[in-house]
Amino acid sequence: MIKPTSRQRGFALALLPILLIMALAWFGTLDYRKLVKPDEGRYAEIPREMVATGDWLTPRLNDLKYFEKPALQYWATAAAFEAFGAHEWTARLWPALTGFLGILLAGYTGSRLFGRREGTMAAAVLGSSVLYAAMAHIITLDMGLSFFMQAALSGFLLANRPEASPEEGRRWMLFTWAMVALATLTKGIVAPVLAGGTLVFYSLLARDLSPWRRLHLIPGLALFLALAAPWFVAVTLKNPEFFHFFFIHEHFERFLTKSHHRFQPWWFFLPILALGMLPWASMLPQILWSGWKSPLPSPPSPAGEGGERREPRHGFNPRRFLLVWSVLIFVFFSISDSKLPSYVLPIFPALALLAGDWLAKAGRLSLVRHFSLVAILAGAALLASPLVKMAANPEQPLAMMADYARWLAASSAIWFAGSAAALALAWRGRLGPAVYLAAVATFVVGQGALLGHESLAASNSAASLAQQLRPQLTPGVPFYSVRTYEQTLPFYIQRTVTLVEFGDELSFGIQQEPQKFVPTVKEFEARWRADKDAFALMTPDTYAELEKDGLPMTIAARDLRRIVVRKPQ
Repeated sequence: MIKPTSRQRGFALALLPILLIMALAWFGTLDYRKLVKPDEGRYAEIPREMVATGDWLTPRLNDLKYFEKPALQYWATAAAFEAFGAHEWTARLWPALTGFLGILLAGYTGSRLFGRREGTMAAAVLGSSVLYAAMAHIITLDMGLSFFMQAALSGFLLANRPEASPEEGRRWMLFTWAMVALATLTKGIVAPVLAGGTLVFYSLLARDLSPWRRLHLIPGLALFLALAAPWFVAVTLKNPEFFHFFFIHEHFERFLTKSHHRFQPWWFFLPILALGMLPWASMLPQILWSGWKSPLPSPPSPAGEGGERREPRHGFNPRRFLLVWSVLIFVFFSISDSKLPSYVLPIFPALALLAGDWLAKAGRLSLVRHFSLVAILAGAALLASPLVKMAANPEQPLAMMADYARWLAASSAIWFAGSAAALALAWRGRLGPAVYLAAVATFVVGQGALLGHESLAASNSAASLAQQLRPQLTPGVPFYSVRTYEQTLPFYIQRTVTLVEFGDELSFGIQQEPQKFVPTVKEFEARWRADKDAFALMTPDTYAELEKDGLPMTIAARDLRRIVVRKPQ
């Protein structure tokens, strides 16, 4: 075993305070914001129901079978609920943790492949990219998928380093297979499809078949199946309807049809990538071009050769592989008929590695031009922030939007000041500090915009409704949700509701267990009149309709969008 040198130990010790500050900034705000609809409510409620029912095999949302995604993140969040209780911060812990580990992994991988400076800058780029940092603090499955795909990518790159021994290469390749399995358990077969597709296209474009000889296909595939297959087999045996819905409907029909109503034009991800990669977006063309034209990495020279590095004429090219990975994933989701902004998140770690490599070699004038553009954008954001108030409406009134505008203005001011300071540092030739300062300033503005969104919580979360309802609720009393479903309400009132004349994403679960559903408002009215006590969530329009019909009800709670009524006692 190779022992670290005193210089390496000193570097590690110097890094500890920085990591501690990073962790405090990254995790310290998870409990500040209320959960917002729809994703945060959905992906917090499914694990809560796992804990409440003790059934960790069959995912359920509002007590209905929910097979759109695999179970790994549900298990992780349910374990956090078991250990620490069901809170906003425990609900967000998994995406935040995987996002933070992704930053550390980018730094480690970049250092091993290209050098310590390149690795540190890759970590700075990834952690400060607006979309990446935001998605690590919002509950979706995309950050977990991105991390496990990044881990598989890193393992593959490290297994194919020229200086990797056969045994080291084998360990890293088995690690890669394991990470692809965990990615599959997070979001399905898209993970092996994208990983395998990247290898195929890289081999064709680079005319390099060397990685295929290091795949360790038989033990790797056995490890993949041992990790990924058991849950899919078990849930299918218990729920035979799972196979068709998950593999056919949720994969092929989602990709090839507009059935999920998420159709966007082919260019949809271009502005998403440009905005999501801030403050590094303006260098993307140079980064991508340098990735394609890059030379092969050189293994360390033997002792006694003056420290010069050899330049091999053939072999695996990690920069080109990172480029193919990024382009393939971007094109794959661009041609899909189902698009959401977070789908391209697995590109970001690869682009960060390429960006860190490019930044470490970039000249002074290149960074001056880049940070000039960033400072102009930050100034424009500062000037435009008061315009947010123009988006006020009855559900998000002026006072609410004005408060959010103040958050955006303060965050943009910090971004402008940090970007201007980074520009000044770059002008003086202090390129490393300029990069790190720009990263910190952009992280602050991104988090400020995210934290400021709590100003809109009354419109986007049922937390205030739940606070009004909790003193009135008693176990066993029926709770209906009429013509609507508020995703965050079950989490906050710690119970499910009975849907009335509403299906949407829960339609599949209703088909499997129709006895848990009230198909018409007329049937709901009959049940309501027969109940001794009951609650019902509805929109103001539905409330006016039922009030006109003479349904006995009193208002138990309300917010800007919804009303909860109770049968008069």
